[in-house]
Amino acid sequence: MDEISHRRVLRIALPIVLSNATVPLLGAVDTGVVGQMGQAAPIGAVGMGAVILASIYWIFGFLRMGTSGLVAQSHGAKDPAETGAILMRALMIGGAAGLFFVAAQVWLFRAAFWLSPASGEVEVLTRGYLSIRIWGAPATIALYAVTGWLIAVERTRSVLVLQLWMNGLNIGLDVLFVLGFGWGVEGVAVATLIAEWTGLALGLWLCRGAFAGGQRKDWARVFDRARVARMMKVNTDIMIRSVILQASFTTFVFWGAHFGDVTLAANQVLLQFLEITAYGLDGFAFAAETLVGQAVGARSVASVRRASVVTSQWGVGGAVLLGLVFWLAGPWLIDLMATEPEVRAAARVFLPWVALAPVIGIASWMFDGIFIGATLSREMRNAMLLSVAVYAVALLVLPGVFGNHGLWAALMVLNTARGVTMALKYRCAEAAAG
Repeated sequence: MDEISHRRVLRIALPIVLSNATVPLLGAVDTGVVGQMGQAAPIGAVGMGAVILASIYWIFGFLRMGTSGLVAQSHGAKDPAETGAILMRALMIGGAAGLFFVAAQVWLFRAAFWLSPASGEVEVLTRGYLSIRIWGAPATIALYAVTGWLIAVERTRSVLVLQLWMNGLNIGLDVLFVLGFGWGVEGVAVATLIAEWTGLALGLWLCRGAFAGGQRKDWARVFDRARVARMMKVNTDIMIRSVILQASFTTFVFWGAHFGDVTLAANQVLLQFLEITAYGLDGFAFAAETLVGQAVGARSVASVRRASVVTSQWGVGGAVLLGLVFWLAGPWLIDLMATEPEVRAAARVFLPWVALAPVIGIASWMFDGIFIGATLSREMRNAMLLSVAVYAVALLVLPGVFGNHGLWAALMVLNTARGVTMALKYRCAEAAAG
């Protein structure tokens, strides 16, 4: 393998950090342009529609992680035919899933509005929005595979280009369709649909090296039973782990509602800090996926250890920096996100928890990247199951004694347990390269 240097880690990580920074901007523009219509219902419809689709698509986030780990290993093993075959399999899964959602849209939307009912006006507008955007499902899910492949072969600058294209085009079309043509909510949906499909076209062009050797026609390899079974196992384990993790955060939100509307709102504001943390530190976890995966593919135990240490050093440094920023600038950020005095005051009370969160959580996030690179999906799943069991006990005990402080403490317990349980299995990552 090439030397695993600090410069190489930053070359992989920084484009991901910049790419992630464009995501909140798009949501703000979507809200801003429909806000110019001077009505509340369109804003609610765009927000609700986006959340419904994000919840559906999120299930297939495993396609990004699983593709990244498997491709990194094939890349490290100098097996370009398999890197192309993995991408083909992932694209087929993404396309098939997207077509299923298009076909099942009536039932999906009916279930969504049953779970989260809205006013008649908002529901009508949201249905119009969803009926357009759902046709982008195959492209959106397939893009998870494209992104995973690009990360695995250290093409994170291409990921940045892809995000800038999609979000930049989406923003421009938002302004044109809504403010220029007066298409309203439907204009936002059409803008996103165009961005999704053109983004997939650009992504496939950026991944053209995956098919340079005719891999797209090597159907015997693409449908090889053993390789397909391994890919399905890895993806299934990651999906189970991710669903459990999301359920844990959802439980945190619901539990906070027991402490009243002000505390619930304060927790929601502070959870945005955790989202910033994820965006800021993802790059180093992705670098771990790439470099550990390549080291496993190259059968180099020393490189697995080196990749784990160097990427984690940057992750820890980033976590400490974010914690300091939250501690010092937290009150200003809270005031930026909330105007209600009681909510601001409550958020300040619990601010120390989110200042600690990056430092407490960095081990779990970095081990996620290491385990994905080593395709230790079963170990990730089992670690998550054990951690959630510990979290459940903490939830039953701490909030009852310490109130909302106890709830935040329970969340820290979850992240600590995740880090500890995976640390105990780290040797498996080095063994995977042996």
